[in-house]
Amino acid sequence: MAIVHDFELDVRGEACPYPLIRTKQQVDKLQKGEVLKVLASDPVAPQNIDAWAKKSGNELLAVEVNNGTYSIFVRKG
Repeated sequence: MAIVHDFELDVRGEACPYPLIRTKQQVDKLQKGEVLKVLASDPVAPQNIDAWAKKSGNELLAVEVNNGTYSIFVRKG
């Protein structure tokens, strides 16, 4: 089942720490419960975003990998 997201952020081609920084900036703008889909090519982005989400009260819903692109779904807590 596909995850329905409210917003999408494309950070493909950007290296750590920029995917995390831009994800945090975008999630800060969301309303509680909204879902952000982050498209990233940096293989450490999913782990960094997961660690940040746990500390910040947000939720990492899923990570999907397709042809080197990570689709990372984060729900604002």
